[in-house]
Amino acid sequence: MPLLILLAVLVVVPLAEIYILIKVGGQIGALSTIALCLLTAAIGAALLQRQGLQTMQRARDNLDRGRLPAMEMLEGVALAVGGVLLLTPGFVTDAIGFACLIPFTRRLMVLGLLQRVRVVQGPIQGQSRPGQGSETEGRHTIEGEFKRRDP
Repeated sequence: MPLLILLAVLVVVPLAEIYILIKVGGQIGALSTIALCLLTAAIGAALLQRQGLQTMQRARDNLDRGRLPAMEMLEGVALAVGGVLLLTPGFVTDAIGFACLIPFTRRLMVLGLLQRVRVVQGPIQGQSRPGQGSETEGRHTIEGEFKRRDP
């Protein structure tokens, strides 16, 4: 079944792109259509850079607090997919790409994916500060130093 869906996407999306490009080109002209495709790619690249930096900062903040940045990691994947789609010429892929880059729609897509996938969250190892112990599953870790002496 997934193979059938993939095959349909690989056939339907390019055909839809060709159809829409021909229709838009007939209305506004070929050069204007090409310029519009280049403009959406430029706007998408700028938006991708800004949203990527913001998502990375939120992930770092969560890591600093000892929390797993699962949402940010999935948003990063959505940003990468959106960036690739925006660089692909066409208006259908641009619409999907912009949906991946706009924070509100991106979070809706990620939350929809998270509802279908089970995420197991546990403690992040190595988050205890020097001189402090950490507790993991009832075990205590005590920070210390050691020296190896070869016989």
